[in-house]
Amino acid sequence: QVQLVESGGGSVQSGGSLRLSCAASGYTYIAWCMGWFRQAPGKEREGVAVIDSNGNTNYAAPVRGRFTISHDNSQNTLYLQMNSLKPEDTAMYYCAVVGVPSARYCSGSLDPPTYNRWGQGTQVTVSS
Repeated sequence: QVQLVESGGGSVQSGGSLRLSCAASGYTYIAWCMGWFRQAPGKEREGVAVIDSNGNTNYAAPVRGRFTISHDNSQNTLYLQMNSLKPEDTAMYYCAVVGVPSARYCSGSLDPPTYNRWGQGTQVTVSS
């Protein structure tokens, strides 16, 4: 059974940093797409950053240059380093994964329906 467990959220002031982690277990995909998504109250879930099993990454425009996604294959853990945080980054952050026949199927998709396994989320709050 696929399990994704996020951690690392918290409350920071504007300009601060946080590092989110997502410990993954229960799957042995040949190739995969993984990503971080966020959902603020009253808003739809949106893609933040994604990575595929070949290491290709894609970022949403609002976070490009501030956030960095990475994956530790030995630990099967996904990370999101968030710098220069802004109040508009406040949201529940989720990690997600989908197994695919080849990493090229990921195409850097930031669209939540692409992913079929989700964690429970970790809250990030940025105050001004």
